[in-house]
Amino acid sequence: MRRASVTPPPTEPGLSRLPGPRSAAGRAAWVLGSCSAVLPALVAVRWAPLMAFDEAVARACHRWAVAEHGTTRVVRVLTDWVWDPLTMRLVCVAVALGLAARRSARWTAVWLTAACALALLLQHGLKAAVDRPRPVWPDPVDSARQAAFPSGHAMTATVVCGLLLWLLHRHGAGRALRSAALALAAVSVLGVGVTRVWLGVHWPSDVLGGWLLGGTVVAVAAAAHQRWSAPGRGPVRESWSPQAP
Repeated sequence: MRRASVTPPPTEPGLSRLPGPRSAAGRAAWVLGSCSAVLPALVAVRWAPLMAFDEAVARACHRWAVAEHGTTRVVRVLTDWVWDPLTMRLVCVAVALGLAARRSARWTAVWLTAACALALLLQHGLKAAVDRPRPVWPDPVDSARQAAFPSGHAMTATVVCGLLLWLLHRHGAGRALRSAALALAAVSVLGVGVTRVWLGVHWPSDVLGGWLLGGTVVAVAAAAHQRWSAPGRGPVRESWSPQAP
């Protein structure tokens, strides 16, 4: 007797690559989460090699910032306006509102907003828990409030850029658009970290902590979206096709 062939049902746009139990996002979440747990512990106990590295890099950057007035002015504009956490969050809000306007993408709008809110809560919680003092200089070129670890600028840029890049990839954006977005995100995430150390308001490990924690939030959020969007698991399965209502 011949066995009847079974044709798998067609998948919806943007869901052709559903995660397995060991998805890339899940693995990234474990790796980044582990690193994100170790670094705050090293900062809290003031691990000598890390403190020495932070001190050496911070002092060198501060000397350059004091000497290079023009560069420092440009850096302040970038960090205070272009890569400021408020600017980044407004970009995220604009994207979330655009998604919410499409009935088929409202679940993703909620997901995006919740991920950014989680990152903000995690950032402030760790600042309060670690309570690391910021660098103090006799001739400061900038100032900042709150505790130093982690860098809010670095973490916010990583979260917003990472989530938006993942959405572009997940829903099949063109290669040219994804390449341009990746380049812009890389410049923003790396650039904002450099500006915070250059201006003497963060230690290098503060920035590294912001990158790691931001990457962890992105990986966890991506894994959650994949899991909840899988057939039979999540609240909705979305399509961003032009015909979607």
